Order: sequence, then C-alpha cells, then structure tokens
Amino acid sequence: MKIIWTDLIERIIFLSLIGLGVLGNNILFVRHLYAVIMGPENKIIDMILIHLAFVNTIIIYCIGVRNIATIFYIKNFLGDVGCKIIIYLERVARGLSICTTCLLSMVQAITISPRTNLWRKLKPQAAWHVLAFLLLFWIFNSLISSNLLHYITAGSSVNRSVVGMFTGYCYMLPSRHTVKWLFLSLMALRDVIFQGLMGWSSGSMALHLYKHHVRVLYLHGSRSVNNSRPEVRATQRVLTLMTCFLFFYLADFIFSLYTGSTVTRDSTILNIKAFLVLSYAGLSPFVLIIRDVCVAKPCCVP
Repeated sequence: MKIIWTDLIERIIFLSLIGLGVLGNNILFVRHLYAVIMGPENKIIDMILIHLAFVNTIIIYCIGVRNIATIFYIKNFLGDVGCKIIIYLERVARGLSICTTCLLSMVQAITISPRTNLWRKLKPQAAWHVLAFLLLFWIFNSLISSNLLHYITAGSSVNRSVVGMFTGYCYMLPSRHTVKWLFLSLMALRDVIFQGLMGWSSGSMALHLYKHHVRVLYLHGSRSVNNSRPEVRATQRVLTLMTCFLFFYLADFIFSLYTGSTVTRDSTILNIKAFLVLSYAGLSPFVLIIRDVCVAKPCCVP
C-alpha cells in the first residue's frame, strides 16, 4: 500500500507540473507575441521571452509524453525513432532554456546599466540580432546533444541486462569512454559559462538598482527605506528570478552529470531529475509573468 500511495503522489505531482507548465508558458507566449505583433516595434525582450516559452513548452511536452506513457503502462508507445526524438528534443530544449534565460538576464542588465558602460555595445539593437543569437543557440545545443541520436533506443529492442535505463521505456546504450566524457564535458562547460553569466548579470542588475535606490533616498533627504519604491520592488523581483532559475539549473546540472556519467538505473534519481527539469520549465513562466517589467524600462535608469 505504501508503494501504491507513493506512486500515486508522484503521478499527481508530475501531472500537476505538466498542466501548470503548459498553462504558464502558453500565457507567456501569447502575451509577448501579442506585444510584438501589436506593438509599435519588435521588442527585444518580448522576442526572447517568446523563445523561452517555446523551448520550455518543448521540455514539458517531451517529459509529459514519457511520463504519461509510463503512468498508463503504454508499452512500445514510442519505439526507437520516438525515443530518439523525445530524448534529443528534451536535451536540446534544456540547453536552449539555459542559454535563452542567460541572454534575457544579460540584455536586461545591459539595458539598465549606465550609458557609458561598454557592455551596452553588445546589446542586440534589432530583431534580427536576437534571431541570430537564437539560431546560434539552436546549432550549438543541437551539436552538443547529437550523441543521443545514436545511443538512445527503445527498451523493447535491446537486452535490458546490458543497458542502463535512461527513463521510462527509453534506454541509453553504453558508449565509448572518450565519446561519453567529450559530450559530458561540453555540456558541463556550457552550463557553467551560461549559469555564471546569468548569475553575474542578475547580480549586477540588482546592485545597480540598489545603488539607484540609495541615490534617490539621498537626493530626497530621506533617512527611511521605503520598500514600496519601484526600484526596491524591481530589485526584489530580479533576485527572486535569479534564485529560482539558478537553484533549479544548478541542481539539474549536478544530476545530469551524475546520470550521464553512471547511466544509472535508479528510478528515484531519474524522477528527481525529471522533477527539477519540469519545475524550472513549468514554474519559471509564472515568475516572469508576475515580475514587474520596469527593470527593463527607462524609468529604472537614472
């Protein structure tokens, strides 16, 4: 009975995260797509958020298909081709989510930075600049995950005693030591660089907003801290957004390295990893929806 209740709770959590994730990312996608189409010009932040919502939706659908097939015991549902596509798209979309979030954080940080800052020259100035960045992200992450197209297969077509279970009915065939660590190293390098840039840009943005708040209090001769001021609220939302993303990204990065290096059969580890991926893909749009966009508006710039 304990096992039954554990499985039931696990399924409810996964299905709830999938439902919330689809809803949140669709709202985020439609909201910013409308802003791009109906706005006076194509806004850079809007285009980045549209892409972020799109890749997060891919992650949720890929995990959802696997888990629904497992929950309802639909055997041989995916097949070799299905397993390759689902796992590959999920891995590519995960990398794209990290890269896109990093780009969003850096663009916002550059936007509110002083106009003399040299980093402002790196800010995309037009829609096609953003599309160029996103295209490079797609190419880069597609190449990093290309090994999965060869080593992922359906469990029904192999001898289970010689493979490590990857997830659900899909299995990962053993690869050569050199190939495995080459792709793991590339994935780790990508995550460390983009998460480091994400943390640096978010931290610098929060620091700049805090300095602006102190300067405003000084100019107005106020000795009390008013937590309702726009720059204080913006700083709090930036820190919340950074903490949310970095927590789930770093935790998932650790579990990805572990599962990738050991090709584990432990279903608990695999479920925790899937939960982390679903959490940042499903909950992040709600953080983005409720945050105040004044961090990217001129009103926050002195």
